[in-house]
Amino acid sequence: MNAILTPDLASLPAPAKIQQLHHYAYKARDAEETRHFYEDILGLPLYHIIQSDYVPSTGEYCPYTHFFFRLQDGSFIAFFDLGDDIKAEPSPNTPLWVNHIAFRVNTIEELENTKQRLQAHGIEVLGVTDHHIFKSIYFFDPNGIRLELSAQLANEEQMEKDSTVAHARLKEWTARKEQWRKERAEGKEAAPLKPQQNDRPEFAKD
Repeated sequence: MNAILTPDLASLPAPAKIQQLHHYAYKARDAEETRHFYEDILGLPLYHIIQSDYVPSTGEYCPYTHFFFRLQDGSFIAFFDLGDDIKAEPSPNTPLWVNHIAFRVNTIEELENTKQRLQAHGIEVLGVTDHHIFKSIYFFDPNGIRLELSAQLANEEQMEKDSTVAHARLKEWTARKEQWRKERAEGKEAAPLKPQQNDRPEFAKD
């Protein structure tokens, strides 16, 4: 039986300084349908295309067109058209609002203007939603991906203040979750785990 080797953490190289998102990739039902949405409606330019019969990372045969749209900071959102006219299915155990991609815009006016533009193209939009530190609108792309556009409200000082308590808040949540798991393992009926702090009390139902 082979022993599990524990790495000497002190001897490992430092983690790379991750600068920004390079790209997020998702399956597209149709490349032109997706291009129209992201380039003509949202204004993200089509910037790069990779086409091949084989997947470089795995070597498997799967013909594809991989295409990229560029954001203002130089990052990309990208898609794969596999030529089958099938869009990715949502996760059956995850609410539709959970998995999403959020993009930042500069002003509330830009947020509201984009909402008007989307609605003019027949796209259903939720919001403007006030998250206190930013405001957002929500909508779906042609592939069923939930998108969010956000305009920041909080300044750097406010965000820095929040960062000083983030680890403590997550640690408290983790401790409560471990207790919740223990009670479930013991066969006790456990209600859904609620956070220790409600940051949005205005939505609480009496």
